[in-house]
Amino acid sequence: MRFLQVMLALVLALGLSACGDSKFRRYNGPEVTQVQVHKTERKMYLLHGDKVLTAYDIGLGFAPQGHKQFEGDGKTPEGMYYISHKNPNSNYHLSLGISYPNDADRAFAEAADKPPGGDIFIHGGPNGKVSGRDWTVGCVAVTDREMEVIYSMIKPGTPIYILP
Repeated sequence: MRFLQVMLALVLALGLSACGDSKFRRYNGPEVTQVQVHKTERKMYLLHGDKVLTAYDIGLGFAPQGHKQFEGDGKTPEGMYYISHKNPNSNYHLSLGISYPNDADRAFAEAADKPPGGDIFIHGGPNGKVSGRDWTVGCVAVTDREMEVIYSMIKPGTPIYILP
């Protein structure tokens, strides 16, 4: 009987200790009603109405100046999009999908007979690290720890304004 009690206590202790390392956090604060990315400043702001809740330093695409036009151009899009979905199984820790390309983006690329690209996200770093300032193929990058907080705060459907 004593052996079973010790084993049960050990299993409970291990189970609870694993909970502390979860990448999924809880957020109970004000709703994030919009995200603003200021590319030149390399800053991302999470807002509730007109109040900034928090700000993050960010990395962008490897050729960040200007609006993303084509697949592989290394640019981060500019304009109004929305958070399309959450990806808990991202290769970059956690990620939030951005609704690029929109109809105008697709039409522009089609007129040039090129693909517009896609798979633009806010995400953490590969293998837990962020290597350099602007290293993505067009995404917005933060540290893994920051991404855990951001992931908990933002819901799909939230508008994201990506500004020059």
